[in-house]
Amino acid sequence: MAIVFSLVSLTVAKVLEFSGLVDNRNALRTRKMEEKALEVYDVIRSIRDPEKPSTLEELDVVTEKCVEVQELAEDEYLIIIKFSPTVPHCSLATLIGLCLQVKLQRCLPFKHKLEIYISEGTHSTEEDINKQINDKERVAAAMENPNLREIVEQCVTEPDD
Repeated sequence: MAIVFSLVSLTVAKVLEFSGLVDNRNALRTRKMEEKALEVYDVIRSIRDPEKPSTLEELDVVTEKCVEVQELAEDEYLIIIKFSPTVPHCSLATLIGLCLQVKLQRCLPFKHKLEIYISEGTHSTEEDINKQINDKERVAAAMENPNLREIVEQCVTEPDD
């Protein structure tokens, strides 16, 4: 009986493969992840730089290519963002990462896990900063600081708000 079941499973898999249904499903999944990535990018592109009168998009700190979305489960996603500070010794890279965390946690309408990193080779202390901005306890502690919270609010608030 097990042999028959294996043969039927193999036959069904081959029929699906040759019919293009499997590829269509993969194409739909890929398109869905690309759409989610654009949705994430639309949220972060308008975050303002803490010391310049420009957005992160205008400064090329974030781009469409820096956002990756993977499906973890039905309606649950892993979002990976790799941003590039404007200079390798940017003193505000941690603050930019905090702004990304806060804005995405507030604005995304779907269940997600968030990982934010500095793009490899774009900052002198990227490993330390990556640990800080992905540590939930450190993020929560930072947002308890009224001065820091005010700066984050100024960066993440939309001009129309």
